[in-house]
Amino acid sequence: MELTRIRYEKRDRVAHVTLDRPERRNAMDLRMHEELAYVWDDFEADDDVWLAVLTGAGDRAFSAGQDLRELAARIEDGTAAPSTFGSRGKPGWPRLTERFQLAKPVIARVNGHAFGGGFELALACDVIVAADTATFALPEAKLGLIAGAGGVFRLTRQAPYRVALGHLISGRPLTAARAYELGLVNEVVPAAELDACVAAWVADILRCAPLSVRSVKQAAAAAATMPLEQAFATRFPWEERRMHSADALEGPRAFVEKREPRWQGH
Repeated sequence: MELTRIRYEKRDRVAHVTLDRPERRNAMDLRMHEELAYVWDDFEADDDVWLAVLTGAGDRAFSAGQDLRELAARIEDGTAAPSTFGSRGKPGWPRLTERFQLAKPVIARVNGHAFGGGFELALACDVIVAADTATFALPEAKLGLIAGAGGVFRLTRQAPYRVALGHLISGRPLTAARAYELGLVNEVVPAAELDACVAAWVADILRCAPLSVRSVKQAAAAAATMPLEQAFATRFPWEERRMHSADALEGPRAFVEKREPRWQGH
């Protein structure tokens, strides 16, 4: 697929995914969703790539969310179908917000606004690193819309319920500092230090065995709504792979031999 809305580069085990419409604050139109689906499919299938960093081009926005100009045009020409939760049946399905089986970690590098679908995209990532100038908001209710890409569900799970509901029904924005206070963001740094901070997260994750990372992500997500006894009794597919992997032998050997482990990913 020719990518016109996304920059996608793979190097040193890392997929770098950039929403690339800075002139529109990286707003997501239908074409961008199609391209993102292609990118996530490729990322998931490539055994040589172990994690992704998702960001927006420029320093004004991670993403302004849905391209409202495109939506308004579709409303005017009668091609905009009623929209609710989820993206099934729409271009780019399953979008990152609904890729529940994606076990590889994704880091959101947030600089500028993460509004609407942009905030929902970040909430679907595993780690969020934000510049101190970043702002988050779900303003859909102000537009007669709904935060249907997971905002209603994820914000009320990842932040205290009453606080989350207040933001959802008012559209009030969150500063990066407030998002950090609420546990929505892993780290907030001055904008000039954002890339170095993201690089440190990438390095730390790559030092871990990739199958361990995927096992942790899958088991933590699946067990979040389970009783503890059920969680202990459940067999998680990536944990089954990890426990029988060569990497599960390599880690202890490397520790005893006082050397860095050589992860194979199997």
